[in-house]
Amino acid sequence: MPKVAVGGTFQYLHDGHSKLIEKAFEVAGDEKVYIGLTSDEMLRKNHNVDDYETRRSRLLACIEKMGITAEKYEITKLNDPYGPTLEDDFDYIVVSPETYPVALKINSIREEKGKKPLEIAYVEYVMAEDGIPISSTRIAKGEIDRHGRLKKEP
Repeated sequence: MPKVAVGGTFQYLHDGHSKLIEKAFEVAGDEKVYIGLTSDEMLRKNHNVDDYETRRSRLLACIEKMGITAEKYEITKLNDPYGPTLEDDFDYIVVSPETYPVALKINSIREEKGKKPLEIAYVEYVMAEDGIPISSTRIAKGEIDRHGRLKKEP
């Protein structure tokens, strides 16, 4: 079975994140999913993001709520956009439209190193009620909730 990677900041765990995580476990089948969580160091410039441990705790709670047991995944700290995908023998990377360019860069670097490229499992954005993608930025601005429901008039 495949070795699958997925990553992100996971500031506000919204329906788009859930879809991404679910896809990773679907692709992995009975194998473990490796979830990269952006480190505080990588986010230094963005003071509006919760610290790593807070985001990790929320991510763990979200995964547990999905009914996924601890032996089915591993969370690793990302100190760069690529994490272990440049060196380790992953088969798949699960991405959103936002992270798709990073997957292309990972594959370019892997090929330069003589490694096989990763299969890219592409997950479309989840749309809010107004037809615009759900995003952590929109949630932070108070436009929508985590499920894409409008909170105030645009």
